[in-house]
Amino acid sequence: QVEVVESGGGLVQPGGSLRLSCAASGVDILIYVTEWYRQAPGKQREVVATWTTGATTNYTDSVKGRFTFSRDNAKKTAYLQMSELKPEDTAIYYCHVIASTIDAMRPTDYWGQGTQVTVSS
Repeated sequence: QVEVVESGGGLVQPGGSLRLSCAASGVDILIYVTEWYRQAPGKQREVVATWTTGATTNYTDSVKGRFTFSRDNAKKTAYLQMSELKPEDTAIYYCHVIASTIDAMRPTDYWGQGTQVTVSS
């Protein structure tokens, strides 16, 4: 199995920045997709950014130009650099990974526990 752990959340003022990390661990892990989701109180979960093996990254319109997705393949870690943060960015941010391992050779969904991002003055 794959363990997915997010970190980097916190409290920031509007206009500030945060960098979220998503670390994935497993045996001979092969990651096909890495995504960042977020869920605000009373709202449905929404996808924020999606990376695929074709080295393409898609962002939801509300974060384009402000959020940047990146990866460190050696560390099996994905990052979400968030700048120009707005109160509406407040949410629990989750990392979603589709990966295969020696124990689960078919692509399987894995989720992190979430990290809280609060944007407030």
